[in-house]
Amino acid sequence: MTLLFEPLRLRDLTLRNRIVVSPMSQYAAVDGLPTDWHLPHLARFALGGAGLVFTEATAVERRGRRTHGDLGLWDDAQIAPLRRIAGAIRELGAAAGIQLGHAGRKASERRPWHGESPLDDTDTTARGEPPWPAIAPSPLPYRDGWPAPAAMDDAAMRAVADAFGQAARRADQAGFDAIELYAGHGFLLHQFLSPIANTRDDDYGGRLENRARFPLAVIDAVRANWPETKPLFVRLSVIDWVDGGLTLDDSVAVAALFGAHGVDVFDCSTGGIGGNAGRQRIPIGPAFQAPYAKPFRDAGHLSMAVGLIRTAHE
Repeated sequence: MTLLFEPLRLRDLTLRNRIVVSPMSQYAAVDGLPTDWHLPHLARFALGGAGLVFTEATAVERRGRRTHGDLGLWDDAQIAPLRRIAGAIRELGAAAGIQLGHAGRKASERRPWHGESPLDDTDTTARGEPPWPAIAPSPLPYRDGWPAPAAMDDAAMRAVADAFGQAARRADQAGFDAIELYAGHGFLLHQFLSPIANTRDDDYGGRLENRARFPLAVIDAVRANWPETKPLFVRLSVIDWVDGGLTLDDSVAVAALFGAHGVDVFDCSTGGIGGNAGRQRIPIGPAFQAPYAKPFRDAGHLSMAVGLIRTAHE
């Protein structure tokens, strides 16, 4: 337990302790911009003593939002309000992190209190929140009843990788200390990694090294726009909990590839790929994801555990 409160150095960033506040979606943004809700929501965790506080998943392009309420960093106009939030977190003694993501086939979804189901024309009428077309590695719906996304071609992959790179540039300008790339929970980078969502037969599908090719292009684009002195995290769903999906061995192999391209920390979660393979049976309890972080550490990587960690002992 003592180790929990010891500082940790990541490149040129030193965290005051090893308590990290994970990204938590608030669905309260307007056109990607934070509102009066976001600053106190995030600053209170820094005030409470956490070492690193992450924003919620922040979309790198408009079509990459999961809902109309998602934060965004696809436009320079979004830098200033996020700079205010990052500054408040830092002033209170914590490091400020931002999670960059793209929803892929999970895009165009209703907020949880509206059903967490696909948007349709009724949302346009009721709330002025129209649906938009989604993209993905393969034209496979996220679940039954969801629209099929458009399979990404080379131009789309280049555009999205560049969007991640430009969002990283804006994150640096906004004063964030760390970036986490969202490659878990069924978001776009996870969709490329998982054979459940990626059935391509080109250089971006098939064997694991091919499925990792686009996420590696995103990592390279981010690293090209993110200072060498600042750390880069990746959130992985290390097991899909679906037959034929990602295994722990797959994800440890992915970590070796990602680490060689400049990833410093692996944030280990599981599940969320979706699909029509039935309910994913994830055993839930105190610190239930922690065992999936240990193999990454054993392989020589820095890893982070998440999932119902509620006490210092856990």
